[in-house]
Amino acid sequence: MPRKAPSSISRRSLLATAAAMVARPAIAAPAPEAAPIDVIIVGAGAAGIAAARRIAAAGRRYALLEASDHIGGRCVTDTTSFGVPFDRGAHWLYAPTINPLTRLTPRRAVEIYPAPPSQKIRIGRRFAREGELEDFLAAEVRATRAIDDAARKADVPCAQVMPNDLADWRGTVEFMLGPFLSGKDLAQLSALDFSRAAERTTANFCRQGLGALLAALAEGVNVQLSTPVKAIDSRGALKVQTAKGTLTGRAVIVTVSTNVIAAGRIQFTPELPHRTIDVFGRLSLGSYDHIALELAGNPLGLDSDDLVFEKSADTHTAAMLANVSGTPLCMIEVAGAFGRDLAAKGEAAMVAFASDWLASLYGAEIKKAIGRSRATRWNNEPWILGAASAAVPGGQLSRRILMEPVNDAVWFAGEAAHETLWGTVGGAWDSGERAADAVLRRIGGLKPSPAEVEGPRPKLKPARRPIEPRQPRLFGSTPSIMREQR
Repeated sequence: MPRKAPSSISRRSLLATAAAMVARPAIAAPAPEAAPIDVIIVGAGAAGIAAARRIAAAGRRYALLEASDHIGGRCVTDTTSFGVPFDRGAHWLYAPTINPLTRLTPRRAVEIYPAPPSQKIRIGRRFAREGELEDFLAAEVRATRAIDDAARKADVPCAQVMPNDLADWRGTVEFMLGPFLSGKDLAQLSALDFSRAAERTTANFCRQGLGALLAALAEGVNVQLSTPVKAIDSRGALKVQTAKGTLTGRAVIVTVSTNVIAAGRIQFTPELPHRTIDVFGRLSLGSYDHIALELAGNPLGLDSDDLVFEKSADTHTAAMLANVSGTPLCMIEVAGAFGRDLAAKGEAAMVAFASDWLASLYGAEIKKAIGRSRATRWNNEPWILGAASAAVPGGQLSRRILMEPVNDAVWFAGEAAHETLWGTVGGAWDSGERAADAVLRRIGGLKPSPAEVEGPRPKLKPARRPIEPRQPRLFGSTPSIMREQR
């Protein structure tokens, strides 16, 4: 019998709080004054906001430029489509004990809580039994160990070293460790990148939405919206050309996605070094999207934030995060090559797939319970062009190259510029602070970080998984920038 989805806060107050947090920072700053700018920051996602806070704390003048009409980049909460917060991009705060965002306290209160400690697997119309789960977990452990072992010798495709004894769990294991983790199939994923990723077996959620949390942390940060950067000239005095004019500064921090740079959306003079240009192709974005369905009355009988996979025979599969934060919202996650091809067919095709996928697991009657629906298509977002960065085989070392300044004037930051927290909002934030520190060391004025000023991180009860043969490194993770897009 359907169970009522739990909720600890009224929908009206939840929506009002989230909407206020999203709206407040998204106000364009006044036009640049004649006084010189110390640091120009391109992109107002997590990395850009972190860099701006760091530069401001050091007492330096900055300009934060955002091409779109809102802040957040791949971390945005939609409060209008369903009447409850819907994270269109990143949703998970991974590795809370080391995640830099858990050390920060926004001016406006938000509720952070641990994600459930376990996941469910659906086999046709039923859930996997205990023995079947043990078989799956053992298969996942073997696959993870094989990738880790291979990475110690060479940076090969993860698919190349997958064990032959995964039996009929191969499809599920490959989906979890590839598309669900990185947005890329295992054949396009670097074994070394996979192996060096920080543990992602625990995570936190924000009840008002992760995009709302990021917006709250951006309060007080001046942002110039709808101001795409066209060109950066680092010869002599640094000049940044935008659609609204040209700014002059001492340094620039570029936080836009690797796909945007690779697409030539920003022209660099002089041209970037070949080793830097190669980096953007090696750290390209994967594909990861949410298909959000409203299922009022909890017809699936699932708990709040239940994560459900299926035992799949091919790549045409997905995952589901049900009853998000105790709401009627369920997110069907599609990723990798299949997700990319599906998203290219349009939102209607994506919703149709999600409906059919649910029906295959819960019966055709479930289609009648679906209310409103929305689907993201991050590959089509002009200022993003994908989900989160994942290194291609042989490309993991490119992350360190991306952290190197160009002409002692141009720095790059974002989730792609983090060796262990790549693909996460925490990695993007940390990268933004690192780049800001590097710039401040060059121009002078390095002071304690906002995190140090605001005090220690709050105490959070860590989520723990049930006892397993060996706790897989990445089981239960979701991309961050796209899911934490992911």
